[in-house]
Formats: sequence, C-alpha cells, structure tokens
Amino acid sequence: MTVTSSNVPSIALHDGEHIPQLGFGVFQVPPQDTADVTTRALLAGYRHIDTAKAYNNEAGVGQAVHAADLQREDVYITTKCWNSDQGHDQAKRALRGSLERLEMRHVDLYLIHWPAPAQDRYLDTWKAFIELQQEGLTRSIGVSNFQESHLERIIAETGVVPVVNQIELHPYLQQAGLRREHAERGIVTEAWSPLAQGAVLDDPVIVDIAQAHGVTPGQAVIRWHLQLGNVVFPKSATQSRIEENFDVFGFTLTDDEMARIEGLDRGRRTGPDPDRFS
Repeated sequence: MTVTSSNVPSIALHDGEHIPQLGFGVFQVPPQDTADVTTRALLAGYRHIDTAKAYNNEAGVGQAVHAADLQREDVYITTKCWNSDQGHDQAKRALRGSLERLEMRHVDLYLIHWPAPAQDRYLDTWKAFIELQQEGLTRSIGVSNFQESHLERIIAETGVVPVVNQIELHPYLQQAGLRREHAERGIVTEAWSPLAQGAVLDDPVIVDIAQAHGVTPGQAVIRWHLQLGNVVFPKSATQSRIEENFDVFGFTLTDDEMARIEGLDRGRRTGPDPDRFS
C-alpha cells in the first residue's frame, strides 16, 4: 500500500489551528544522524516533526526540512522549553534560541517540557508562552507531562488553556483519568513513548490483534492510539520501520480489539514521575 501525507488526519485545536495526528519523533536520535533520519521520514510522507531543545537535535530537524525541499507551511514543527529554561524571561530567550537552531521564524507548537513543580516556575513560563504566541513566534502553545493539578493552576491563573498535553501513554499506561480531563477542557492528548519503548510489542494480546489484521504489533498499537484520538509520533531510525509506522491507515481495530487493549493497562511508566522530576 502506498501511503502519502494526505492520508494523515488533522485534529482541530481550540485556538483555530490544526495538528497532524501522526508525526515523527526524534527523541534519542543522535544529533549527527537527525538531518538524515528526519529527511527520510519527510520523504516517506511524515509532515509533523516533534523535537525539543533537550534532544540536542533541533538543528538537524531544520536542516531536514530544507533538504526535503518542502515549504515551511507544509511541515508542522513542535519543540519544547527545557526545565533549566523555565521562568518568564528565560523561556522567551529559549524559544528564540530554538528558532535560531531550527533556522525558522516560528514553530507551530511550543511546549513546556515538564512542570518541574519543585522549581515552581511553570506558571511564569506559561505566561511567557502566551506572550510568545501573541508575538507570532509560535502558532500554538501547550504543555507536556502536566498532571491535572498543574493544568488547573495555569488555566485558573491565566484563563488560557493549553491546546495539547503531551504525556507518556501506551497500552501499559493509558492515563484514562487525565485523558478525560483533557476532553473536558478541549485539550488534545499527545502520546510519547507510544510503544512503551517496545515493551508492549511482545504482549500476546497485541500480537494476536496484529496477526488478525496482517500487520505488525507496532502498527496495531499505533492504530490503537489513532482510534483513541491521540496524536502520536513513533520514533525509528530504520527506514523500513519509518515507513511501517506510517502505514497504519489500511485497517481498523474492532470495538472488541480496542477493549482488549484497554484491559492491558498496568499503570506502568517507562519515564519519570511528573510530580517529582525537575
């Protein structure tokens, strides 16, 4: 099956913008490999790239967009403000630094990478984000790894609701309560570590569902995310896997299969606890 970028649905954000539901993540892609890997992803059809200052590979993402000979408006770029850059003035400087590395005039989405509650600077950071959006340096603003209490605080203090919250989410950590909170507030859920760093791919339920559709376990899990309504961006440096992860629009999981995967939830994280990480 030939898959093109036009197959990827877009989700409406509450600020009037739209975000492609399937993207390409560059977490843990070495800086020296990022331009090549991201270029190959763009040529395979991806039009949504998720990076961050902390990944040390923003420059490679920018180079890839130029190398793929795409117009800037054809690619959705997300980057993130790292914990050490939190605070009003620091956050504003941080985005300008990211834009220099990306060689872009704006990003499509800027996220607070972690709430880092021990620092207690995420509210001031959010206020800076509102100004950055008003200045046109980012089209949309959101957060990552925020818990319900963190969301409540920034919304209560500013009246501005993040368009997305990017959280660890996979069949072993489904975050149903937080996803309900997002739905009630009009926040789109983005899933990082969507395959639990590969931990779910050998699960008998996942394997059985994948075999029923003639797809790989990874494709079955990505399809599960899409049908839940999550924005998802799997990461791979392998060409065959890059293409495979994008080829998920030729089948649909049944309600029973979705329920079987729902039953796998174990509350198991692969990453840090957002209430403690700083």
